[in-house]
Amino acid sequence: MFIMDSSLPERMVRLKTQEKPNALINETSPYLLQHAYNPVNWYPWGEKAFQKAKSEGKPIFLSIGYSTCHWCHVMAHESFEDREVADYLNAHFVSIKVDREERPDIDAVYMGVCQALTGSGGWPMTIFMTPDQKPFYAGTYFPKRKRYGHPGLLELLEAIRQSWETEKDRLYAAGEEITALFQPGEGADGEERLPDGTSAERAAAYFEKIFDRKNGGFGAAPKFPTPHNLMFLLRYYLIGKNPQTLQMVEKTLQQIYRGGIFDHIGFGFSRYSTDEKWLVPHFEKMLYDNALLTIALAETYGVTKNPLYRTAAEQTLTYIEREMTSPEGGFYSAQDADSEGEEGKYYTFTPREVESILGKEEGTHVCRFLDITPKGNFEGKSIPNLLQNPDYQTADSILERARPRLREYRGKRTVLHKDDKILTAWNALMIVAYTKAYRTFGETPYLSCAMRARQFIQDSLTDKDGLLYISYRDGKVSGAGLLDDYAFLTWADLELYEATFQVKYLESALKLAQTVVLRFADEAGGFFLNAENGENLIFRPKEQYDGAMPSGNSVFAYCLVKLAALTGEQNWQQAADRQLAFYKRPFSEQPGAYSFALMALMLSVYPTKEVVCVFQEERGATELHRELYGLFSPQTSILVKTAANAEQLSKAAPFTRDYFCKEGQKAAFYVCQNQSCSPPVENAGELLRQINL
Repeated sequence: MFIMDSSLPERMVRLKTQEKPNALINETSPYLLQHAYNPVNWYPWGEKAFQKAKSEGKPIFLSIGYSTCHWCHVMAHESFEDREVADYLNAHFVSIKVDREERPDIDAVYMGVCQALTGSGGWPMTIFMTPDQKPFYAGTYFPKRKRYGHPGLLELLEAIRQSWETEKDRLYAAGEEITALFQPGEGADGEERLPDGTSAERAAAYFEKIFDRKNGGFGAAPKFPTPHNLMFLLRYYLIGKNPQTLQMVEKTLQQIYRGGIFDHIGFGFSRYSTDEKWLVPHFEKMLYDNALLTIALAETYGVTKNPLYRTAAEQTLTYIEREMTSPEGGFYSAQDADSEGEEGKYYTFTPREVESILGKEEGTHVCRFLDITPKGNFEGKSIPNLLQNPDYQTADSILERARPRLREYRGKRTVLHKDDKILTAWNALMIVAYTKAYRTFGETPYLSCAMRARQFIQDSLTDKDGLLYISYRDGKVSGAGLLDDYAFLTWADLELYEATFQVKYLESALKLAQTVVLRFADEAGGFFLNAENGENLIFRPKEQYDGAMPSGNSVFAYCLVKLAALTGEQNWQQAADRQLAFYKRPFSEQPGAYSFALMALMLSVYPTKEVVCVFQEERGATELHRELYGLFSPQTSILVKTAANAEQLSKAAPFTRDYFCKEGQKAAFYVCQNQSCSPPVENAGELLRQINL
């Protein structure tokens, strides 16, 4: 039964199946704390668990998941809260729980194993391994007992126990063999030639081939938004001006917003759609999805000026501010798919419910507008959506008045769990989103939110040496920062610099990038997920693929190209070239799988503009901000030099020492394109004309 334990942190509802907690009780991760009262004798990842397995001669049962994962909850209820399963695990295995969001390095290692052994992966992830962390069996969700051809956990545990007792040497050998598959090879094949623009062309052609012209998105159900694919296509459109490319972006964003994957009552996007129409989502809301979709919406508004995209972006940020922002200014990780054990219960309505809240006339109007019907579209109830509404781009005053009452009603009707840990990498993405919104819409509160969150990371997730932590919760930090933390935060700092022209953000981006080069680089190319002095896992993972989130390697490739443009320094250009060479083979094999890295490539192979703006007075820079509101020119990099920041800027970008205003000039704008610079102009309007050519 569900028991609310008053001693637990606020917003944590725990399933308490025994009075005495296990070893997870001292952790800060909401996911681990959800399992602290399981009868399974769980251990967190650490030497204590490994030593216990060695001393007792037992295999390790490793379970990896996250707090808002629906099937993680299902497996927990069926098996980990079950005394029979727990007794078997406690007798024959040492059981370890890992939060994939708090330890993405561990997750990356064993996800690679799971995908290699089974051809697929996901969460919950189930790994059986030796006491020295070598895996010999992998899978995802298992029911308690065999069902519909799916092996049962109890039968699997028994089979592995017997194998461990009778042929332990074979399992150890299998673990060694599997681990050896992931050890680094001899390095690159020596081909240092850089990729060219054909990779972007092939990726755009691939997306056009699999584009769903009726429903938007790409491929068949389930459909993931994957906003960085849209960001790539938007940039490709600006270069090639092919209307079909822009149509793919617009149709996808419009249908995602119209569908049930967007919460039309409380705002914000769910993780993915289970159907091709974007109607029925997997109801968990992840911070990174909402950040990346906000970026894509803001950028598309910058190109099209269609107010629908601004509305969707601003509604999403309203949700983030209302429900996902901590008092300190950081952003929480996720909201659960399940409420009171049922997926989607929190989000669905019946006409009777709506009319009881709003009254007959207003309720009937809202039901018609949001397709809430007696028949329903999800398990007898309705997911509010705009897919049947031809007036979806028109603001509705009745719905606007009704939303707060509907939101209040559903909040009281059911309980929705929130994962309130604050992750550096995901927060960096949301900082980018807020900064993009400020640059696009000109609303200064968005910039304030971005700067406040950046300061939170500096104060609470950075040590005295400037090194990052992965996670923060309840005043405690955990995990040495990984590539994603540094790469995403470098991107955030670069966006903040071009939004504010405060040199401190450019300096911070340079410092973070230097840390990546020194601590994460692989001589064979690219960057490892974990630092060279980090925890020793069975191998150092190195990710390139852009999945639900872009990989750290892809984002860092983009950052390196931007740093080369902003600083003019050859060392950053050389690092960018090496990183893009690292992508040459993936680009040639499956370019559509590396869309964020392709954004870095496009900055390198297509025409770019580098702009230095020099002002005699500080107010000139302030006025420039207003001129730049709404400008989306991704192939342009802008530096601002004033009398106050000249010395500071010259250290970050030494070439700017030679840029100046002539006597009597208030401003001088230098525009360079294709390694060729034009004479400076004095008028901001002329600058914008040259940028937009």
